[in-house]
Amino acid sequence: MRRNTLYAGAVLALVAMFAVKAGSVLDLDLESVAMLGAAMGTVIALVPDHTPLTRLAGFSAGFLIGWAGYLFRADLMPDTSTGRAVAVGVVVMLCVAVSALSANRIALWTVILGAGAFAGAYEFTYNAAPPEILSTSLSTATTMAFNVALGFVAGALVAPLTGGAPQTTPRKHAPDAGDAQQLPVRDQDHTALDALLKESAK
Repeated sequence: MRRNTLYAGAVLALVAMFAVKAGSVLDLDLESVAMLGAAMGTVIALVPDHTPLTRLAGFSAGFLIGWAGYLFRADLMPDTSTGRAVAVGVVVMLCVAVSALSANRIALWTVILGAGAFAGAYEFTYNAAPPEILSTSLSTATTMAFNVALGFVAGALVAPLTGGAPQTTPRKHAPDAGDAQQLPVRDQDHTALDALLKESAK
């Protein structure tokens, strides 16, 4: 088990290093969110809740909701603590709505995680230059998506080693003849006595 954990950690470390190196080669600003994005993607792949695709769908929905929340905050909310609080409340309620409308097929935690991931990656950039939200939010979204995808692929590769396989519902077996309830001993004796009395009466 320890060897599997070390192997999984090595794979994840290589993926994070690749994200940073790819950002340098391609002249992309991936370093700032490399660890955050890779970690989020790995968590989505490893947590055994529902299926990997539904977890990824929930995260993606939350990610888009978080992005829309900043657009809502920049256009309609004042730059005050009250405005920020309202924007956060709207984002959370939209995340809840996604999970509820899917009849909980999409777990709420995946949607919340996606919204929180975008906020964690973008909050500092947004506060530095709110008027540039269109360009800066797009840049953050694309770099985060790239790193999340890398982390998800890496997590999917190491999931069998770490025990992160999707949970399955145990199959119920049909009761066999041996599971049938036996008559109480008292009832069995009663039945034997009735048979004996009928035999005597003949």
